[in-house]
Amino acid sequence: MTNLSTRHLGPFSVSAVGLGCMNLSHAYGHPPSPEQGKAVLHAALDAGVTLFDTAALYGFGANESLVGPVLKSHRNHITLASKCGMAGVRGEDGVVRRVIDGHPKTLRRNCEDSLQRLGTDVIDLYYLHRWDRRVPIEESVGEMSRLVEEGKVRALGLSEIGADTLRRAHATFPIAALQSEYSLWSRNAELGTLQACKELGIAYVAFSPLGRAFLTGKLQEVEGLVKGDIRAAMPRFAPEAYAKNLQLLAPMQSIAERADCTLAELAIAWVLHQGEHVIALPGTTSVDHLHEDLRGGAVRLDAALLAELDDLFKPERIQGDRYAVASQREVDTEKYAFETV
Repeated sequence: MTNLSTRHLGPFSVSAVGLGCMNLSHAYGHPPSPEQGKAVLHAALDAGVTLFDTAALYGFGANESLVGPVLKSHRNHITLASKCGMAGVRGEDGVVRRVIDGHPKTLRRNCEDSLQRLGTDVIDLYYLHRWDRRVPIEESVGEMSRLVEEGKVRALGLSEIGADTLRRAHATFPIAALQSEYSLWSRNAELGTLQACKELGIAYVAFSPLGRAFLTGKLQEVEGLVKGDIRAAMPRFAPEAYAKNLQLLAPMQSIAERADCTLAELAIAWVLHQGEHVIALPGTTSVDHLHEDLRGGAVRLDAALLAELDDLFKPERIQGDRYAVASQREVDTEKYAFETV
């Protein structure tokens, strides 16, 4: 599988389906072994994936240290993305905690640390992971633009930013990509940012296009989510809400059968059908699931099937907000009126 379709992302041409590397070190309970993580990365390279996404936050640096050496000899053929502004900081008690900090000095230090862990002298695409509301977006993006001028970064991106803030940032320095959650069951992008990206020529990189495994149909029980799995704190993964959400999968399966694909392939295909400026960024710890995700990039959906999916997954039908109150306050993405936080 080497003939993956491509899409434009700033100055880069990348595979329409990239690989989010977070799962290899972070967020969903016990991460896989480094050997398994490397196997997934090599499988993605062999399959023709050319967009790889990591961050200083993931594993508090461990993810960059894993990804960098594997990709080092392929840098001329792939686009490597990382993120600043949200990282692990060791407190006086010795405990490392997640901290959002968009001050210029911090962003510069984040970049220097990431370059070292990745074993490279330049990061192709560098995102502001979260907007620190204590710092004007123009100030954070201004410092990041100086990293571009110095040759440490090639292009800039933002994450979980609303349309108005995106326009302010883009007026400060051209933004190549916006990365935020977008899937059949997380459609906040349709409230403004998806269209803003199209108007401004910015790629929309959709993370969690499989709804953190919900849309694959493979996660039927949530009561047993292990310690450290971030889904356990997300309202829509609460047992009562999740049980109601699962009722959407039977009609989705019917659509998948008519499209001759799996649920995961259908979910990826739907995301890519939302515009030529949209790129899907699933993550996985399984080589088999990786190949399934990539097959989704080849699925073609007609207008009738797309309309059926849109109707089935109307935002008001989804039970539970995507983030708990504390996490929701950290994002700038537009909210629906019926969302509680």
